[in-house]
Amino acid sequence: MSENEGRNNLRMPNDDEEFAVVTNMLGANRVKVRCADGTERTARIPGRMQKRIWIREDDVVLVDPWDWQDEKADVTWRYKKQEADQLREEGHIQ
Repeated sequence: MSENEGRNNLRMPNDDEEFAVVTNMLGANRVKVRCADGTERTARIPGRMQKRIWIREDDVVLVDPWDWQDEKADVTWRYKKQEADQLREEGHIQ
C-alpha cells in the first residue's frame, strides 16, 4: 500500500483565493466566514452555486476577497467533509 492511497487531488487556492470556514448563515445568499488570515468577512454565494451546492455552517470553502473592500468576498468553492478532513490532516487548514 502506498502512503497516498485514499488521497484525493483537491482544488487548492489560486493566488487571490484563501481558505475560510463558514461561521454564520446570513440569508440573501450571504454567509459570514472566518478566513485563514484571521479576518471575518461577509461572503456572497454566486448564482452558479446557489441551487447546486448547499453551504452550511462549519463548511470549509475557498473565498476570493474583494480588492476594493477587504471585509467582503465571494465564495468560489465548497469542500465536502472528507475533503476538509484531508486538508486538516495535511496541514493546509486548522
